[in-house]
Amino acid sequence: MRTPGTHGPCRWLPCAAVTIAVVGIGADGWDGLPPPARAEIEAAEVLFGGRRQLDLVPATGAAKVPWPSPLLPALDGLLAEHAGRRICVLASGDPLLSGIGTTLVRRLGADRVRIVPALSSVTLARARLGWPAEDTEVVSLVGRDVHRVLRAVAPGRHVLVLSAGATTPAEVAALLTGAGFGASGLTVLEELGGPDERVRTGVARDWPHPRCAGLNVLAIDCAGPRTLPLLPGLPDEAFEHDGQLTKRDVRAGSLARLAPAPGELLWDVGAGAGSVAIEWCRAHPANRAVAIESRPERAARIQRNAARLGVPDLRVVTGTAPEALADLPAPDAVFVGGGVGGPGLLERCWAALGPGGRLVANAVTLEGERALAAAYAEHGGELIRLAVEHAAPLGGYTGWTPARTVTQWSRSR
Repeated sequence: MRTPGTHGPCRWLPCAAVTIAVVGIGADGWDGLPPPARAEIEAAEVLFGGRRQLDLVPATGAAKVPWPSPLLPALDGLLAEHAGRRICVLASGDPLLSGIGTTLVRRLGADRVRIVPALSSVTLARARLGWPAEDTEVVSLVGRDVHRVLRAVAPGRHVLVLSAGATTPAEVAALLTGAGFGASGLTVLEELGGPDERVRTGVARDWPHPRCAGLNVLAIDCAGPRTLPLLPGLPDEAFEHDGQLTKRDVRAGSLARLAPAPGELLWDVGAGAGSVAIEWCRAHPANRAVAIESRPERAARIQRNAARLGVPDLRVVTGTAPEALADLPAPDAVFVGGGVGGPGLLERCWAALGPGGRLVANAVTLEGERALAAAYAEHGGELIRLAVEHAAPLGGYTGWTPARTVTQWSRSR
């Protein structure tokens, strides 16, 4: 909080609304903390943190409370239990880099949380490697699926991975090798900034370290084949499918009208192979999607496609719409690729959207086309037909082979 009407460096002011201080601490522990960070810790009545972080701090008279596992379900209860006391939370490095600081700000609001950061592990890793921030992508695997790395890798790219634990580098090495990136150089930076800092290096396909220190950052110097683009319109063969797939050219046009923006949520209703939801998530690492599919074998196929294409966090719901939509979080956009003629489906999807929401629905049957025409008559929007033809051998010549014509209705709130 800045002093009103002043300029220059920011200084913190006492504020009744600020109830929790979050202090970043590095592997160098107490000795590496600047005076303001030490003062926050020494003034606290309760110290929350991981056991490793709590052990880095000497006795100050405060009660040390280690985080339970899992943390999130217990967090509100812990804070309520110690309400009215001066609370300090210990975090690794920068508390707002995939850290507890982010969680607390989201839960309590920025006006109730004061952040005192230390150097992040990402900053230290880039300093050791000489990698500029603008040329380095960061992927967190803390509590997340290792396949998230696959969205980020590309020939010549630098990727920093925040490891979940001692075996993460070996898991990533195996994944890269299976994806054709076995020639990538790997560097593991252990205990960054601490007295036990250590570096391990190798190549993914011949990675010699099954376990590393539990606190590590993995650096990937990517070497491999040209990767699939992040823009919509992946080749159909990029997806495992049984024929129930929104084809490439129609998919690209559908996603253009869905207009994914960072952090938005998509419902992909009647998802088939999950191609629209997957490309929505690939458009930006913060994007989220729920794929709704009635057939269990297709739902399992969507999960496999999502993992292989680097978006394993895609949520898959096995069920029939509109009933399966009942408990889902409100979407920013909805794509209906199957079952558009189902009773009440388009109405339910349209009602779920808030201001700025987008709905795109495709049909290839007469029944589906009638449903889209009725929706267009009631709500307006845009109704188009998409006809795609591919050149193919015809006798000794070349002719055009038409694909099924797709009728598409789209509407924005």
